[in-house]
Amino acid sequence: MAEFRYDVEILHLLVSPAHAYFGRAKDGAADVPTQDAPGVDVVAGKGIVGDRFFGKAAHMDAAVTLMAVESLDAIAADLGAEPFDALLPRRNIILRGAELTPLIGQDFALETPAGTVAFHGGRHAHPCAWMDRVLAPGAHKAMRGRGGVRCRPLTSGTLQRGRAVLISPVLLDPGRAHVASVLRPGRLP
Repeated sequence: MAEFRYDVEILHLLVSPAHAYFGRAKDGAADVPTQDAPGVDVVAGKGIVGDRFFGKAAHMDAAVTLMAVESLDAIAADLGAEPFDALLPRRNIILRGAELTPLIGQDFALETPAGTVAFHGGRHAHPCAWMDRVLAPGAHKAMRGRGGVRCRPLTSGTLQRGRAVLISPVLLDPGRAHVASVLRPGRLP
């Protein structure tokens, strides 16, 4: 089996014990403590220790969300907005230098000086309507296909912010990290 290695940077590791975006956006987000951690412990099959999705049966196959910061920057540019705070979409791992969509359906790993964690790329991380409120009007639509990838951790370990290596079984193009991807065709006439 082929193995491709890509130098990436882990910019943010978000851990939040509860959901902040629920109910109606006009009512405002919940006041939930959110940590941009220097490192996180990941448990196989459960997720990131301390995170809202950790060990939740409904989220076992999508317990950890990865997003490319290039996507977020492209969304801001498309909307004519200033760069967004990368923590507002509430994705767990924000990377620089990684095309993520080809990892859907694949087993891959992130290697940092603190350790290596393997993941299975499950599906697109679809945005919620809250993005129009917390990022900018139109962000919900612009984020479709660029919201990242929801993953299941296959191994336990520690990840840390900073330089990392993405180990992939498929060829990736880091120059396409910002490109929207829709895996299913539109409706037929």
